[in-house]
Amino acid sequence: MLRLPSHNQRFHLLLRNLSSFASKTTIFMTSKHFLPSPLLPQTLSPKHFSTPSKRLLPSFPSKPIPKNQSLSLRTNGFYSLPSPSVSSPSPDVEDQPSDTRSLQILNYKLKQLGIDITECVAGRENRLMCPSCNGGKSGELSLSLFINLHGYSASWLCFRAKCGWKGYKKAAADGKPSIENLGRVNKVKFKRQITVESLQLEPLCNQLTAYFAERMISSETLKRNAIMQKRSGNKIAIAFTYWRKGELVNCKYRDLAKRFWQEKNTEKILYGLDDIADASDIIIVEGEMDKLAMEEAGFRNCVSVPAGAPPSVSKKEVPAEEQDTKYQYLWNCKEYFKKASRIILATDGDLPGQALAEELARRLGRERCWRVKWPKKNDLGHFKDANEVLMYLGPSVLKDIIDNAELYPISGLFNFSSFFDEIDQYYHRTLGYEFGVSTGWRALDNLYNVVPGELTIVTGVPNSGKSEWIDALLCNLNEGVGWKFALCSMENKVRDHARKLLEKSIKKPFFGVGYGSNVERMSVEELEKGKKWLNDTFQLIRCENDSLPSIQWVLELARAAVLRHGVQGLVIDPYNELDHQRPVSQTETEYVSQMLTKIKRFAQHHSCHVWFVAHPRQLHHWIGAPPNLYDISGSAHFINKCDNGIVIHRNRDPEAGPVDLVQVCVRKVRNKVVGNIGDAFLSYDRVTGVYNDIDESQKK
Repeated sequence: MLRLPSHNQRFHLLLRNLSSFASKTTIFMTSKHFLPSPLLPQTLSPKHFSTPSKRLLPSFPSKPIPKNQSLSLRTNGFYSLPSPSVSSPSPDVEDQPSDTRSLQILNYKLKQLGIDITECVAGRENRLMCPSCNGGKSGELSLSLFINLHGYSASWLCFRAKCGWKGYKKAAADGKPSIENLGRVNKVKFKRQITVESLQLEPLCNQLTAYFAERMISSETLKRNAIMQKRSGNKIAIAFTYWRKGELVNCKYRDLAKRFWQEKNTEKILYGLDDIADASDIIIVEGEMDKLAMEEAGFRNCVSVPAGAPPSVSKKEVPAEEQDTKYQYLWNCKEYFKKASRIILATDGDLPGQALAEELARRLGRERCWRVKWPKKNDLGHFKDANEVLMYLGPSVLKDIIDNAELYPISGLFNFSSFFDEIDQYYHRTLGYEFGVSTGWRALDNLYNVVPGELTIVTGVPNSGKSEWIDALLCNLNEGVGWKFALCSMENKVRDHARKLLEKSIKKPFFGVGYGSNVERMSVEELEKGKKWLNDTFQLIRCENDSLPSIQWVLELARAAVLRHGVQGLVIDPYNELDHQRPVSQTETEYVSQMLTKIKRFAQHHSCHVWFVAHPRQLHHWIGAPPNLYDISGSAHFINKCDNGIVIHRNRDPEAGPVDLVQVCVRKVRNKVVGNIGDAFLSYDRVTGVYNDIDESQKK
């Protein structure tokens, strides 16, 4: 049960209405004494400098109560009922008044989570032991629980940074609508008014002044930032005072063992807030010592976050202001950032520090954020933060680091400096494929070379040898530079495709009859060696059922082949064997454009060359000349979007020349460094499927 502080008569009404429930329980009269004021302890700890909440503290019974006995709600001078069993709400709940029924149900639900509200006060903040972290090593009451005044709902948040457990429960889904959130808790939460005198702060002693001097922080900087100390017995702690417009808002403590704590029930703001009033340039650091170090380097327009860094960047969207509890200090100071056009994030260089920078940038706007790069300390690592740089390298180096802060990266937005290393490698030709990879045919060296990350469209009339030429090209690339490939060839049976590739590699026919009757057939030993070569060089992308594969399905498997097997080339042969279902509102031209964009992005991202075979549309009045790339069925985007466009054409007229003469028409080359538009002629060996160079006299 909960105490409703402004509805005392309701409790007497509840007693009458709950007679059946009360008969099963015992009613206690509580004692009227309050908790005594705590004495100042002899050792410093975070809880020593916390002022108790101004809400009424629950009194204790005059006799001890065993831990396994349910404890009744007790209020000074009022009767109250013990809470029901945690197993289920009371069977008489439906007969109780709505407020009491809601409290019973809410009490049951919260007990399932380990939250005991028997000593809690509705309508105000309650501090409890967090069942998730048990208050950490110090055992502090870190769970802040707020219960609706009528008991319809409860919300909670653990303020320990390593826990942060939060949640919200309603007594009933169909209860009265009262949608509070954590922001409501923050607004209702009592904020203490503190002063230097009330906290019993005092000037720094010589010991602490010497400690700061060792960290290169001068006494002038300490005095200007009102650094003080807190004494408890023979223990002292540094007191970092948080001011806003001349008023003390919070105080954070640090002992010499580097343990931190803050005053409870105070508003969270940035440290050094008044130093950035009306500033156009603002520096944000991760700790108070770094803020002081920045001042030693000449930067007063600096603030520090009050609560350290998160372990990693949240994968969730940035919550609304009233729900963004972990970064409420930013929202409490948002008016100070309105005029800032440049915010330098100088957080720590470790992973949590970088995560903090990202979380700050998400809230402040990446477009006006800069970041610093801490210099190398040695071969193993870098300096961690501003104070470490100040101590080891001096204020001038720290100033240079801030002056040379770089733009905070925005996904998809770059400048050329991000690619200078790659440009230098390109200039000095250390990448390896600046001029592309030779096809293995001298006739094509000046026209077409294979560059990783490009898209080549190959077309030609039926039976002109498009697929045969690509297979021969793959064999040459493997023999020349050791490339591996993924094959999505829907027109070939696997055994037929294997035969063609083996014949080109071994340069002997697979069979000894028919087309290969007059030539020595490959031996069993050569076949076994060739099978190993096939397995090591090619990965097959094939649909195992009778459905047509989509381009997205092909690219996903090709990506797996790149990552798993290191393939450098992908063949998709042909276009019309893919599934081209598209929305009714999308034209074929729009679909082809979108499809080719996906293929190009795959090629560029994975540095994989893609050969895409597309048939021309039906050619009316064809007289035997090579088709044009604009003749490809589907869309002109095939030539518009490709990096290279090639037409394979075979002579069919014995009177016009040898029928084994193959014309390779290079019709588009986007990169002038690797090729030119023109024609090359090769000789095709029908027995082995090998393409060979021919000299100029034969071509004529």
